[in-house]
Amino acid sequence: MPEPSGYRTDEYRAPTPATLAGARVVTTPEAERLWRAKVPFIDVLPRAPKPKGLPEGTVWRPKPRSDIPGSVWLVDTGYGALAPVMETYLMDGLRAATMGNPAKPVVFYCQRDCWMSWNAAKRAVAAGYSSVIWYPDGTDGWAEAGLPLEPREPAPRPDE
Repeated sequence: MPEPSGYRTDEYRAPTPATLAGARVVTTPEAERLWRAKVPFIDVLPRAPKPKGLPEGTVWRPKPRSDIPGSVWLVDTGYGALAPVMETYLMDGLRAATMGNPAKPVVFYCQRDCWMSWNAAKRAVAAGYSSVIWYPDGTDGWAEAGLPLEPREPAPRPDE
């Protein structure tokens, strides 16, 4: 699959390209080495927000997420089009993960065959980050390799 010129805006769970211009693509063993070296990992898997206007006393249980240990989950930041508030949320989270250093390596992931991580990594490259790493197998490849996962809650969304 060739890289599109822009962001993927639909059918996010589909085969992804093998490349991402301006970023390095890594396999699970390479991702594990980066993780052990304490390179920051950013998960961009979407999660439905708590519905507004639920009747008082309604229990809301979002789907749990098992994540690569130490990751930052910047929920919903991999869509092809982002509202300005979500673009700011992504860039603020990226800045925090890299300690404000756009040359610091950072790994983006989601699940296998998920364009969300490709889109988010492409945004980081477009924002001037020079050591963007994309891990296309995400938590699927990580779990298949027997590597640890841990429960994760997303960084608070600005619109919740």
